[in-house]
Amino acid sequence: MAKWLLVDGFNLAYRCFHGLPELTRADGFPTGALHGWVKSLWMLADQERPAGTLVFFDLGGSQDRLALHPGYKAQRAEMPEALSKQIAPLKAFTRALGCVGIEQDGVESDDLLASQAVALARAGHEVLIVSSDKDFAQIVDGQVKMLLPPPSANPKLGWRVLDAVGVREKYGVPPAQIADYLSLVGDAADNIPGVTGVGPKTAAKWLAEHRSLDGVLAHAADLAPERFRAGVAADAERLRLNRRLVTLDLALPTVAAEPPAPQPAELFRLLEEMEMRGTLVEARRRYTQPELF
Repeated sequence: MAKWLLVDGFNLAYRCFHGLPELTRADGFPTGALHGWVKSLWMLADQERPAGTLVFFDLGGSQDRLALHPGYKAQRAEMPEALSKQIAPLKAFTRALGCVGIEQDGVESDDLLASQAVALARAGHEVLIVSSDKDFAQIVDGQVKMLLPPPSANPKLGWRVLDAVGVREKYGVPPAQIADYLSLVGDAADNIPGVTGVGPKTAAKWLAEHRSLDGVLAHAADLAPERFRAGVAADAERLRLNRRLVTLDLALPTVAAEPPAPQPAELFRLLEEMEMRGTLVEARRRYTQPELF
């Protein structure tokens, strides 16, 4: 079977935006994220040689999670205006590059991506999830892995594959316990508070001893350190709610595994329109001499 790249669109877009200088077109329109976006998708295609690349974007809030927790992701700042202006052309570039863009209003892109990843894996395909979002660690298995971007503090490490062994090494628990682990430690990025004072090592220790969040709650009176016992017992319902919030929905509709072909003429037009001249030179070489890439 084939290898597929599933890209967490805004995760990569923010990385491209912050990773490049503030480039602009002659009229001042920002283009830095667009430069990074095209080059990143080319780099990933060259490195991994996938059969196809699917890119998932958020259109709006996760209605199901907001109904459970109105404060879900409420602390996040608005997207920078310079990046917001580049989202529509970024999606146009995605289509021209022969990548499938997937989005659904009111449904979180993480759930769309996870559903697609599991469906492809069940069909026998290999899946690489391009994201640094730890939520995806819960679906890592023999067929599904994460492709982590280089850390900002040490970019020389490059892109790294995170498999099931890597998940355990990174978080102290296997993929099957990631949702329970996140329920206990919380997730500041999504405004989900965990047990006050409980860090990764304590959460991993409890899950090793009691197997699941339900097991931890059932043994709240026996937990060590003792100072957490009353808090865990009092927060039982909130922690169960946390688990519902962090668990990915794997039952959403998926798309057929049939990537469209690149559209070189449209890509050249977009690059000219955005005055991305150096990238246009490389694009002409790539699509007129594909054997070089």
